[in-house]
Amino acid sequence: MVDKEQDRGEGSSKTGTPMEGVFHSHLDERVRPYIDLIDSLRLIGVGEDISLPSIAVIGDQSSGKSSVLEALSGVALPRGSGIVTRCPLQLKLRKNKSEVQWQAVLSYKEESIKLEDPSQVEIYVCKAQNELAGDGVGICDDLITLEIKSTSVCDLTLIDLPGIARVPVKGQPDDIGEQIKNLIRRFIEKRETINLVVVPCNVDIATTEALKMAQEVDPDGKRTLAILTKPDLVDKGTEKTILKIVRNQVVPLSKGYIIVKCRGQKQIEDKISLEQAIQEERDFFKKHNFFSCLLQEEKATVNCLATKLTQDLVDHIKKSLPLLSEEIKRQLRSSREELNLYHKASPPLESQNLKAFFIGILIKFNDKINHMASGVAGDEGNLFVQLHSEFKKWKEHLVNTKSPFHGVVQAVVKDYDLKYRGRELPGFSDYNVFETEVQKLVIQLKQPAIDRLRVIREIIQNQFLEVSRACFPIYPYLQSFAMNKIEDIQSKQETKVEQRIMEQFEMEQLVYSQDDIYFKTLNEILSSSEGASEDRCPGLESRNKYPEMLKAYYEIVVQRLADQVPMLIRYFMLKESAHLLCSEMLGLIEGADIADVLREDSDISRRCAITEARIERLTIAQKKLSSFV
Repeated sequence: MVDKEQDRGEGSSKTGTPMEGVFHSHLDERVRPYIDLIDSLRLIGVGEDISLPSIAVIGDQSSGKSSVLEALSGVALPRGSGIVTRCPLQLKLRKNKSEVQWQAVLSYKEESIKLEDPSQVEIYVCKAQNELAGDGVGICDDLITLEIKSTSVCDLTLIDLPGIARVPVKGQPDDIGEQIKNLIRRFIEKRETINLVVVPCNVDIATTEALKMAQEVDPDGKRTLAILTKPDLVDKGTEKTILKIVRNQVVPLSKGYIIVKCRGQKQIEDKISLEQAIQEERDFFKKHNFFSCLLQEEKATVNCLATKLTQDLVDHIKKSLPLLSEEIKRQLRSSREELNLYHKASPPLESQNLKAFFIGILIKFNDKINHMASGVAGDEGNLFVQLHSEFKKWKEHLVNTKSPFHGVVQAVVKDYDLKYRGRELPGFSDYNVFETEVQKLVIQLKQPAIDRLRVIREIIQNQFLEVSRACFPIYPYLQSFAMNKIEDIQSKQETKVEQRIMEQFEMEQLVYSQDDIYFKTLNEILSSSEGASEDRCPGLESRNKYPEMLKAYYEIVVQRLADQVPMLIRYFMLKESAHLLCSEMLGLIEGADIADVLREDSDISRRCAITEARIERLTIAQKKLSSFV
C-alpha cells in the first residue's frame, strides 16, 4: 500500500520545494548501498570485464519511453517523431540529501560536462548524440551517461535504448530496424539486465515488437517488467482488457505491469511542469471509472513505478552478487595467468643465456606438437577426439551408400536380359556388366573422401596454429614463422594425400579381393540371409546369387576405404606434418640472429599494462563485494 506520509506529501512540501517527497524515501537506507556498489564498480571500469546488473528501457517508436524517463528523472529529454534516442543513454538518478537541490554531469567518450540547470539536459544530450552518431537519424553504440543528483528523484540507474523502428525514413539506411534490434539485444540478452518494456495502452500488446524481443531473451518473463503508457488514449470499451493486462492475465510476466500517465504533447505546449504532471496523473487515476482500483493495488502512477523499479533493481543486484563474485574470481585467475605468461615468456637479460632459452622454447613447442600428433592425452588430446569424430562420419557415409548400391545391383539383375543380353542363352551373364556397375558406384565416393580431407586439414592446422600462439605469445617473428610453416606444410601434405586418395580410388577400379576374404564375407552374408553357412558358395554362375555376391564385395570395399582413407590422412596430415614442422623449427637454431628472433612484440608493454589495469580494478571490485557477499 502507498505510504501515508508520502501520500500526504505529494505535490508540495512545507519548504515549498516541488516534488519533494514524491518518490518513496523509506527505501533509501536499504537500497542505496547496493546501487552505490554497482555504480562504484562501473566507475572503476569493471563493466568492461563483466556484465553488471542494470535496467534497460526498450519500446517501439513513440511508445512513451522518453515521457516515462522524464517523469522519473525530473528533466526533459529529447523527444519527437522518429528515432529520438540515437545512442544508449545511461541515466543515473541519485537522491541528494545535501542542500544542493539539483546538479548533473553528462559524460561520453572523453567529455564530461557539469550541468547546473535541468533545462540544459535536452540541449546537451542532443549535442552528444550528434557528435557520436552524426547529424541526422543514424544510431551509435557509444554510451552517454547522465548522472542527476536531486532531492526529488529516487535512487535508480536505467539505460535508455533507441526506439524500435519498423520502416526507415529519409536519410536512414534500409537496415536501420535491424541495426536498432542488434543494439538492443546486446543489452537485454544479458542475464544481469532487467528489461523494462514500454507499451502504449492504445495498441495491441501482442503485436508490440519490444515485448516480443524481451520474450525472446527472457521467455519466462523473470526479468521483464512492462509499463503501460497513454491510458487517456484507450478506446472506450477496451478498459477491462487493459485491467486484465495490468493484472498479469494476458501476457504473464513475473515482475508484472505498471500503468502510468505522463505528460502529453499538449501539456508540454501548455508548459505544465513535471511536478504538476505527476499530481495530475494521480488525479487522473483517482477519478477514472475503471483504473482507480489500480491505485490501491499499487499498479499505477510513476510514483509506484519508481518504487518498484528501485526495489526490483536492488533485489536483482542481491541475487547477482554471488555470481558477480565468482566471475570476478575467475577473471582474476585468468588475468594473473595471462600476466604470468608474459613474464615467463620474456627472454633473459643476459645475452649468454639467450641461446639456451631459445632452444628451450622451441623444444617446448615441438613437444606439444609431437604429443598432439601421437595422441598423448593431455591439453592437446582434444585433437584426436575431433579426428575420431570426422573418421566416424566418413564410415557412416560409406555405410549409407550400401543401400543405393544394393538397389542398383538388384535392378541390373532384374533387367539384364532386357538391356545387356547378347548371343548367349538365358541364364548366362557378362561379368563385365556387374564389374562396371561396381566401378561406377565406387568412384562416386572419391569426392566425399576429398571433402573429408579438407575438413580434417582445417582442424589440424587450427590446432597447430593455436599451439604456436600459446608457445610464442610475445614473439611476433617466431609466431609468424611457425604459422607460415604450418600453412605451407599442411598445403603440401594435403596435395600429397589427395594424390594418394586418387590413387586408392584408381586401384578400386580393379575390383579385386583375395578369394578367402571374399568367400568369408559372402558366406557371412548368405548365412544371415538364408540361415546356413557354407565354405564355398555353389552355383556362382547362377544369376540369382549376384546380389549377395556383389553385396559381399561392396562390404570389402567399404571396410577397405573406411580404414585406408583415415590412415592416409592421419599419417601425412598429422604425423608426417608434425615431423616436418618440428624439423623446420629446430632449423632456426643454426644461422638465426637469436636476439632478433626473440625481439618482443612492440605491443607487449601495452598488453601487460592493460592486463595489470584489469587485475587492479578486479581486485578493488573483489574487496568491495566482500562486504556484501
